[in-house]
Amino acid sequence: MKPARIYQQYIWLINAFRRRRRMTLEELNDQWVREEVNEGNPLSRTTFNRHRDAILDMYGVVLECDTKDHYRYYIANPEILDDDSLERWTLSTLTVGGVLSDSASLKDRIILENVPAGEEFLQTIIRAIRMGRQILMGYRRFGAEGYEKTVAPYALKLFHQRWYLLAFTGRHYAIYSLDRMMFVTLADESFEMPADFSPQAYFAEYFGVLTDETPMAHVVIRTYGNTANYFRTLPLHTSQREIATTSEYTDFSFDIRPTADFMGQLLSYDSGLEVLEPADLRTKLQQKIQSMLERYRS
Repeated sequence: MKPARIYQQYIWLINAFRRRRRMTLEELNDQWVREEVNEGNPLSRTTFNRHRDAILDMYGVVLECDTKDHYRYYIANPEILDDDSLERWTLSTLTVGGVLSDSASLKDRIILENVPAGEEFLQTIIRAIRMGRQILMGYRRFGAEGYEKTVAPYALKLFHQRWYLLAFTGRHYAIYSLDRMMFVTLADESFEMPADFSPQAYFAEYFGVLTDETPMAHVVIRTYGNTANYFRTLPLHTSQREIATTSEYTDFSFDIRPTADFMGQLLSYDSGLEVLEPADLRTKLQQKIQSMLERYRS
């Protein structure tokens, strides 16, 4: 069997347990055959156990058997597939890839966004992170001249179809966009990320990738019409809370540093929302909207 087909079976098994939660091997096999995962052939216990081991090794997903519940299998560590985890992102990407590979005849009817820019440097950067090696890169900011820089790569983040590198320069942390890199090579110097440093914690108080000194704020927004449903189905931030709901509006709160990334996201909802507090954030958005209006006056 081709490796790609085997990977699709791994993904199918994970998603089957995410949908049904708990299943006996017999129940799993019925679904396996019904959906023709392996051309209608049944799922043997040997194959299932082999796939269980591979799923654990590749994705860190543990499929356990509950002997007290009619020997039903389930995902023992569902938290590993949380929305912001690498495993969830990998699973989602491979799921889509598997569906598309089975739908080649529909290629003109499945429209995707552009591939993230700068992905050609991902392999080298990930290798450097894994090996604890610094990287030498050529970098050119928009509207500026290019330069070379050696940095310690700490983490990667995908945001709005662009890859960003969180790195330590030797003096401070910095964010670099991969689509502005001209080249990336492994440097001779090694590095060790501090044991108490967490990339997730570094970004936790922000939306997006801008991590400036904007102070923390308790932000309250009011959404109108269907806008609230977009926030419910895809929260902007882990601190998001729905705090008031009426027939006319829904209010959400955030405890966040309202940087330009966050403000830009709020503006993308057009007239579907307004900021209630803090007052200074509301004023900043009013000024941005006023500047936009000035562009269209002539």
